Amino acid sequence: MSPTVLQIAYLLSAVLFIVGLKMLSSARTATRGNAIAALGMGVAIVTTLIGQGVLGWEYIVGGVILGSAIGAFAALRVQMTSMPEMVALLNGSGGVASALVAGAELLSYASRGESPAGMVATAIVLSTLIGGVTLTGSVIAFLKLAEKMPGQPITYPGQQFVNAIIGLGVVALCVMVATSPLELTPFWVLVGIALLLGVLLVIPIGGADMPVVISLLNSYSGLAACATGFVLDNTGLVIGGSLVGASGLILTKIMCDAMNRSLGNVLFGAFGAAPEGGAAAGAGEQGTVKGYTPEDAAVIFSNASSCIIVPGYGMAVAQAQHAVRELADLLEEKGITCRFAIHPVAGRMPGHMNVLLAEADVPYDKLIEMDEINPEFPQTDVALVLGANDVVNPSARSDESSPIYGMPILDVDRAQHVFVIKRSMNPGFAGVQNPLFFNENTMMVFGDAKGVVLKLVSAVREY
Repeated sequence: MSPTVLQIAYLLSAVLFIVGLKMLSSARTATRGNAIAALGMGVAIVTTLIGQGVLGWEYIVGGVILGSAIGAFAALRVQMTSMPEMVALLNGSGGVASALVAGAELLSYASRGESPAGMVATAIVLSTLIGGVTLTGSVIAFLKLAEKMPGQPITYPGQQFVNAIIGLGVVALCVMVATSPLELTPFWVLVGIALLLGVLLVIPIGGADMPVVISLLNSYSGLAACATGFVLDNTGLVIGGSLVGASGLILTKIMCDAMNRSLGNVLFGAFGAAPEGGAAAGAGEQGTVKGYTPEDAAVIFSNASSCIIVPGYGMAVAQAQHAVRELADLLEEKGITCRFAIHPVAGRMPGHMNVLLAEADVPYDKLIEMDEINPEFPQTDVALVLGANDVVNPSARSDESSPIYGMPILDVDRAQHVFVIKRSMNPGFAGVQNPLFFNENTMMVFGDAKGVVLKLVSAVREY
């Protein structure tokens, strides 16, 4: 394949990546965008294999078959509610793949006694460092999301000082490897430190910040791939990695804005740690909560003309999305306008609620973003909150002492009636109680979201 044809093919794959990425910004076109981006990756892979004259086809075919089998198995077995955990592992897989390729290339240079020319040595260092951090950081994120380790921030005295010392050590190692790449001992030390750094950077981050962490790790995996592209002199990998890295950073910025916090605060603020006296300290001072039944809620629905459903992580845990779709359809049949309010950081990853509701075939035009739906709450008869907590906490608007003060929220408290379905009065990831639960216009319905919604469906149907 001539160099001109090779570059044209890589340009075509880049165009397909960009078009696919653009289409992923809308739930309506996301499926098609994913297919187009996958086509772009296919073009890039085939171009590389043919253009670079890659030998050992039996290994390539074997790797494709094995990787495809693992991917298909995981896709079929993993529930949509566990998609954040799978995304975390996929980010880690991308990071370790880049690090392995860069390391193999360095070992290849060492075996020939040749020193990498130009910026290749620096690219190897960056790919190894970012890839290692991405791998172990993603594993910790997976363990936190899967509740196999505490979701609260894990901190210890002098943590920031230790991280700073390790950071200085990483800089020194990077310089040593880049300037003397054939000295492999500093390289292996760098690998170990990168893996350790990934753990130390993620353990102090609480569950409330997992959407930001997922976005950031996704960006890391792209940056590692981009660096590996420079190592291999592969245009397609550079372009693809750059797109993933840039889009991940943009999404990270959007997530931080949605929480009214800086990236530095997310990474180093240990947000979500239980305050002294307990996370829910002072909850009793706000009043007494009275539990209601689905039958009580059905009475209010019978006189309503509009409803806004607010999905949260409780809906995901209970896998209640199909029951929620059934309730929404029933309300529409009874002449009650029903829409869904989507907060940018509801759930455990960006777009988590959109994914779950799309699985239940909720029409895309029913999913309304926060800025668009908030002005509608004062004119809404009923707001139904499904396992959401911090994203509907009015303290973010009024209580300057609250850790979530200034965070944009869904204004559900301004609806005429508010139903909140929760398992208990436990606070959310931020560790603070929600005064919404004590308001006069709020009715608390305790129980598993799926079971409660199904009972509500029966009660509304029979009323």
